[in-house]
Amino acid sequence: MIYKVLYQESKQEVPIRENTKTLYMEADSERVVRKNLADRQYNIEFIQGLEGDFLNYEKSSENFKMEKI
Repeated sequence: MIYKVLYQESKQEVPIRENTKTLYMEADSERVVRKNLADRQYNIEFIQGLEGDFLNYEKSSENFKMEKI
């Protein structure tokens, strides 16, 4: 499944919506996504599984790039 991860680049800063970044990752579960991102010190706000029409919508975005781990 492909997951959409909303995050802030630093755990030290207060989350601000305008600074939220997005990445996409293919993994077997949300737990695997968190494990693969643990070394990056991101403040992960939300992880959403994407499939069907939701995935197709995200793929049509110019910001859609799959993260390689």
